[in-house]
Amino acid sequence: MLEIVVETENWERHVRVSAEELAALVRRIGDEGDRFLVVQQVPDLPDVFAQVWHKAGGDYELEYRDGAADRHFRATADGPEAVIAAVTGWARREAGWDAGLEWSLLDMAPACEVPPLDLDESDLEELEECVREALVGGYATRAELAELAEDYLVSGDHRPVSREQAQALADRMWLERVAEQAEWEGETDPERLTRAFTALEESGITARENFTCCRSCGQSEIGGEGGPDARGFVYFHTQCTDSAAAGHGLTLLYGGFDGSPETTTAIGHEVVAALEAAGLHTEWDHDPARAITVTPLDWRRRLVG
Repeated sequence: MLEIVVETENWERHVRVSAEELAALVRRIGDEGDRFLVVQQVPDLPDVFAQVWHKAGGDYELEYRDGAADRHFRATADGPEAVIAAVTGWARREAGWDAGLEWSLLDMAPACEVPPLDLDESDLEELEECVREALVGGYATRAELAELAEDYLVSGDHRPVSREQAQALADRMWLERVAEQAEWEGETDPERLTRAFTALEESGITARENFTCCRSCGQSEIGGEGGPDARGFVYFHTQCTDSAAAGHGLTLLYGGFDGSPETTTAIGHEVVAALEAAGLHTEWDHDPARAITVTPLDWRRRLVG
């Protein structure tokens, strides 16, 4: 799989696609409402992306930005194959990936200087701690972190953090976390969790991470997530994520779609088996009315963006 995220005009989001899937997405675009896609690396980095635009019957336009507005380039091609080769090479970080196209430097407006935050020390510490908690949780994108930073200290009509200041703060803290996670070695516990959830999904159990804001919403919405053959479900909501990131273990909610205690208990056993097969320890007394807890848990989830 390529370490990228692809977002399309029609609001699709594809995380870690194969080269073949990326090629299919490039070939697909062209119709009204589905004319472009944006590709970011994993983890997402500020001002680093590639994008493809195509209108049916016309040329393909490929752009990439390499860290700043004065490093933004464009090339055109009369068919998708050269574009696919270039964007796939970019995704793989291959040397010379851009050699097959003729590039021009775009005249992009330079970024405006962002004024420093005018906050007292306690407000700044509170704001940074809020953003840091979301970073450690590991599911937020850079855009979501910036929105969180912009809105966190709002009181009535008073908005002490501008959108540009929020983005600058989010990007700074994001890059600090990216540097921190570069020192991590091997598979982390959240990656083991994802591996277990993937296995459960493949076995007919709807498995969702960081799903909805609370248990009430999760229970009401999980039924719409699974396929017609799904036998049951397991998920954890954002409050569970916060608890796990704070070092308190992870609570998993599960059940059978037929609502019976027998099916719920059976699903619980399958969940525990998948987690333990992935190398995680669980606590559960086999009571279908009680949640499964994954503990101890070293919550180091690598950022995607």
